[in-house]
Amino acid sequence: MSEQKRTKAQEATQAIERIYITMRHLFNRGFYKPMGVSGKSLRESLLELQPEIYGTMGEEKVELSGLVYVLDRLPHGIEECPVINLTGDEGYDLSNLKSIIPPKRRRNCYRIDKDQMNVEITRGRSDIYDILTHLTFLFIESHKIANRVVIDDKGGLTKEWLKFESIINQEEISNEELEVAMFHVANILGRTFEEVLDVNKALHTEELPHRFLRVIYWLGKLAIDEVLEINKRVILFSPVLRERTGHHMHGERWANRIKKELENQGIIDRPIHIISANMHSVMNYLFSKQILSKQKEKLNKREFFERLSQPENSKDRKLISDLATKQGMTYLADQSGTNIDVQIFDLSKVDFSDSYLSEVIDDTKAVIIVMDYAFGEQAFETMDELLKPYKKGINGPVKLNVDSVSIMGKAGILKGGKGDIMIPHAHVFEGTTDNYPFVNEITLADFEDEDIEATEGHMITVLGTSLQNKEMLSYFKKSTWKVIGLEMEGAHYQKAIQAASKIRNSICSDVKVRYAYYASDNPLETGSTLASGGLGLTGVKPTYLITEKFLKQIVRQAI
Repeated sequence: MSEQKRTKAQEATQAIERIYITMRHLFNRGFYKPMGVSGKSLRESLLELQPEIYGTMGEEKVELSGLVYVLDRLPHGIEECPVINLTGDEGYDLSNLKSIIPPKRRRNCYRIDKDQMNVEITRGRSDIYDILTHLTFLFIESHKIANRVVIDDKGGLTKEWLKFESIINQEEISNEELEVAMFHVANILGRTFEEVLDVNKALHTEELPHRFLRVIYWLGKLAIDEVLEINKRVILFSPVLRERTGHHMHGERWANRIKKELENQGIIDRPIHIISANMHSVMNYLFSKQILSKQKEKLNKREFFERLSQPENSKDRKLISDLATKQGMTYLADQSGTNIDVQIFDLSKVDFSDSYLSEVIDDTKAVIIVMDYAFGEQAFETMDELLKPYKKGINGPVKLNVDSVSIMGKAGILKGGKGDIMIPHAHVFEGTTDNYPFVNEITLADFEDEDIEATEGHMITVLGTSLQNKEMLSYFKKSTWKVIGLEMEGAHYQKAIQAASKIRNSICSDVKVRYAYYASDNPLETGSTLASGGLGLTGVKPTYLITEKFLKQIVRQAI
């Protein structure tokens, strides 16, 4: 009997499994050379997978959209470093080194010297997998450059590369020289001059006017050194990182600080509602009407929320933040290393006489804890620790009176577009049959009268958004799993909630659970992946609609 041929979706699933098995092996080993024998399995599996977010990674030309996406998530200057050291929280903040934080990832990174970049990992395995995937993509692209400019094994390089190198190493670059460099880079990358101009513009800042050209130069230079056996890049995992990963050290510190603050305010015994969301929507929804009522402009709440989302409108945001602080909000900037800030709202101190929540009675005692977004497996660590009883001195542990947990998140949608809303009834772990069904207090009916597209079904909790390809996503969409979207935290949150409410009895067994996601991208549509750019104002409408549904249910529950 002939062996049945594997589908492309099955091949993609196996490629992801190999990637994570390889990453765990290399992590336990403590070091590896990305372009050497030890990194070969990682490179081959990523090339076989062909993730949508990395575009044309499998082709000879250099992938530019994927490059911009990755550079936003890695520290500036990492492309110059042949040594990359992944560390735990090891006290680098006590040094004179300046922390480098990537624009789209909350990581503290430190340039130790011209050759070494240390990247602080405090958010668990998902953070490690994320950065290793991006680095593998970066190294693959860098060798495309080397393969186009290295003529022979004696160190011969194309005249094009040498001319580009002479320009980029100048202290001052004239406009004419800049354009010449762009022409050379376009040919080296196998891209059009127009494409190169667009990426150069996307990466341009006043502090780093020629960032794109310098990135290409250093990626090429270090890859050339590897091809010519001059120097090999290496990735290290510090002993402290390997020892601490998986032990909830940061999550425990984070959760204990929250509980200590509740105790200090005398509200630890109150009904508690936990919301995982951003640090603005709940605060703005609770207090913006009081500010808007005092202003002469006649804006509706959605228009005002959009204005609050404009980066330049700091004045109104400060007015709301100051008002919130006066009316019972406590802001806890993270000190634990989780990079998850927290807001605590004592609703008994909020003036609801001029608010969007007119149904709230004056004597509500509910407390809302808003935690910023977790990252992958970190969701289990933080929620698991937060739901544990508080160890309160000689009186023993005190169980928190958690009435509800509400999760708002961004997710990739498989049928629809950016800004649409997804209502899940279960989370399924990618690559396994592990599933977490639940009764969602948020339903499709909540959005029937709203001017927004909403759908319901099940969500896939993926190991990494950057490791998905069309064949696998199409299978999720068309199979009996009835998947409507993909995200990274849902199953981790639900695992912690179920453990606390059904097994450990740390919180009440009938805790209310709410999940709602808004679409940040559609990875099945060309040009609509995360690499195509952010949501902009498109995300304002679903964010505040979900916030409104959460808060209205919470206050009704609190009455």
